Amino acid sequence: MTSTWKIELIPVPVTDVDRAKAFYERIGFIADHDHTIHEGLRFVQLTPPGSACSIAIGRGLTEKTPGTQEIQVVVPDADAAREQLIEAGVEAGEIDEQPWGRFVGFRDPDGNSWTLQAIEYRPNG
Repeated sequence: MTSTWKIELIPVPVTDVDRAKAFYERIGFIADHDHTIHEGLRFVQLTPPGSACSIAIGRGLTEKTPGTQEIQVVVPDADAAREQLIEAGVEAGEIDEQPWGRFVGFRDPDGNSWTLQAIEYRPNG
């Protein structure tokens, strides 16, 4: 019997926690938690709209270098997602048409890379 595995939280390394939190909230992420545990540990959890998986930013959470994280997210409509990013003042790439789906990329203020994918056979993202 195989148990169910669900990705819950992905650490995203950032240099300025408040700037990153404001950026992610501006593009629609919900701030679930923002706690300073002690001087060297601040934990901020943000969840993309409709997602069961969140990201964690903060101090003392990861040893990864800011700008090195790459994340891919499924969306129902690449054009609508790109427009939402542009309306929020985010520089989003052009739509990349591939035989298996449509993709649009953007980076957070630290350079962490995000790719949004819209796949026809997954119309609800």
